[in-house]
Formats: sequence, structure tokens, C-alpha cells
Amino acid sequence: MSIDEALAIAEQNSPLLKQSQAQIEAGQGRVEAARAYSNPTVQVLAGHQAGLDVPTPGVPGLLQHYSASQPIEIPAERQARIRAARLAMSADKDLLLAVRLGVMANVKRAFYDVIRRKEQLANAEGNLALVTDLRRRVGVEVKVGEKGKLELTRAEAEMSRARAVVKSAEVELAAARAVLKAVLGMPVSESPEPSGSFSPQITLPALEQLRQSVLANHPALSEAQTRTEEARAIVQDERARRIPTPQLYGEYEHQPDLSFFRMGVNIDIPVWNRRRGQIREAAANVARSTSAERQTQLELVAALERAYSQYEISSDQVESLQAGSLREAEAAVEAARAAYKFGERGIVEVLDAQRVLQGVRTDLLDARYAQQSALIDLEELGATHP
Repeated sequence: MSIDEALAIAEQNSPLLKQSQAQIEAGQGRVEAARAYSNPTVQVLAGHQAGLDVPTPGVPGLLQHYSASQPIEIPAERQARIRAARLAMSADKDLLLAVRLGVMANVKRAFYDVIRRKEQLANAEGNLALVTDLRRRVGVEVKVGEKGKLELTRAEAEMSRARAVVKSAEVELAAARAVLKAVLGMPVSESPEPSGSFSPQITLPALEQLRQSVLANHPALSEAQTRTEEARAIVQDERARRIPTPQLYGEYEHQPDLSFFRMGVNIDIPVWNRRRGQIREAAANVARSTSAERQTQLELVAALERAYSQYEISSDQVESLQAGSLREAEAAVEAARAAYKFGERGIVEVLDAQRVLQGVRTDLLDARYAQQSALIDLEELGATHP
């Protein structure tokens, strides 16, 4: 499985992406609901009129009553309501983009963690093979009397330690694969087998240039800004609702001896409730959204600076280890093995040199993963492109 295949699987299976997509569909429904006009009300009554035993009785017969009313929306309130719904849907679209960046970043981290653990296991198995071969040679030399039993004891202890390192690497690889399967949303029966290598080192642009790019393009900040505009539109909507919504009213009634038709207007008088509480709440939400927007901006800048520094530091570590420490450690192992072969050094020196080499390889692998992780963070922030 390549990194592109892993990203495609996550794009198809991720519950977070499906949840965000469903939220956009819900937003489209809210816009449609905001655009809908109020329904009219129709009333139909019928009955029988009977005359009473009085000097001037009424005319008996059928009574019929028909009435209808239609709310007339205030244009300012309708426009503000529709605008708020559209802004909410736009913010949901930005949220989907931000969630997608996060999901893709999590997939990449899990994918390259498996790559790291596989390489870590390969290094541990290679070290075990070397130590096992060294132990075999020491065993032969002890049998022929060239070495003492203490040398064999040391070799066996180192071989046991190398086996423990291999077992630990196998456990860490299994855990990394489980995490990758989870972020990919794969069935339990399937097991991902990533293949590939870490991304090559790149030269980053200036930090200020990346900062401007992130603040201008990141969907999380765009979502926060749109939420603030949505909150302002809700304030306008609440203020417009202070204007009473009139209702046109008409009725027709037919009696056995007469009929009549009349029209009128019903208007709520804002005496007790002038929506002050609703307006105050909406204004507070504007302040909250503005603060959240500022907080998002600060978090993005902090994350960018942290990822930028981490990439520069880990890149320097990779270059330093590859150019100096790794070669020196490999040369030290070769020299110690050669000296041991000719009887100039003991097994302790060989084992020490081998442990130093393993430590350098582990440090290099960790530095390469830290470099890759920092690059993924920069991609998630939109500072760089894959």
C-alpha cells in the first residue's frame, strides 16, 4: 500500500469526513427552510341555526363560516435569516476542508509511523543476526580454548538483549499497524501493509511568507471568520424581529337570513417583549465568535512556528547523523571486529561498538520520523504542499 492508496482509502471510509459532509447537507436544508414563506391559515366552520320560541325568532337553517390569514414577512428579517443560513453552510464547507486536512495528516502520520517501525524492526533483526554470529564465533573459540567463558557469557547476555529489542520492535510495529487501520477505517479482517520511504528533505520558504500564506488560506480560520459573520447576521435578524409581523385576515360568513364579508390586519404589539434578551444574547455570540477567530489565528501561528522549528532542527540532526555519527559508528564496529579477530581487542569493545551503532541508527530513524512529522504538520497548516 502506497501513501496515495492510503489517502484514497481514508477519503472513502473516514467517519469524520462523512460527518462533515452530512453537516453540509443539513446546512443546505437550513437555507431552504430559511427561504420558505410562512404558510397561510384557513378555517372552515359549519353548523345549524335553530329558531328560539321568542316573539321574533331567527330564521333556522345552515350556518357557514370561512376565514383565512396570511403572515406578511418583514423583508429585513427575511434577508437576515437567509444570510445567516447561507453563512452557516459556508462555514460548514470550510469545516469540511479543515477536517479533511486533519484526517489526511493523521493518515500520513500513522502511515510513516509504520514505515519507521518496520525499519526499526529490520535494524533490530540485523543487530540480532550480527550478535548471534558473534556469539557463535565466541562459542567456537571458547571450545578450542582461545577465549575464556566470560567472553561467552557476555556474548549470550548481549544476544538476549538483542532478542528483547526485536520483540519490543515487533510489538510497536503491531500497534502502529492497528493505529493505521483505525485511521483508514478498514475492516477488522483486513491488514494494511504500507510500503515506501520518508519524503526527501526540502528547503522551506521564509517563516513570514508561510505565516501570511497560512493566515490567508487555512480553512479553519476562514470558518472562524464566517462564523463571526453568521453571528452578526443573527443579530440583524433579531433586531428585525422587533418589527411586528402583520397578518392579513379575511372572513366570510353565511347565515340563513344574511351574509357578510370582512377583512383586517392582526399585529402583535411589542409592549412586554421587545426581544432585548435575544438581541443581547446574539451580540454576546458575536463577541464570542470574534474571540474564537482570534484564538484560531493564534493557534495556527503557534503551530506553524513549532512545525517550522521542528523541521529545521530535525533536518540538521539527520544531516549530522548521516554525515558524521553513522559513518563513525559503522567504522568503529568494523575496526572492533577486526581487532577482535586478531586478538587485539576483547568482546566488550565489539559489543560496545555495536551498541553505539544501534543507538546512532535509532537516533537517525527518530530524527527522520520527526522531520517527516514536522513536514506533515506544515502540510496540514497549508504552509507546504504534498
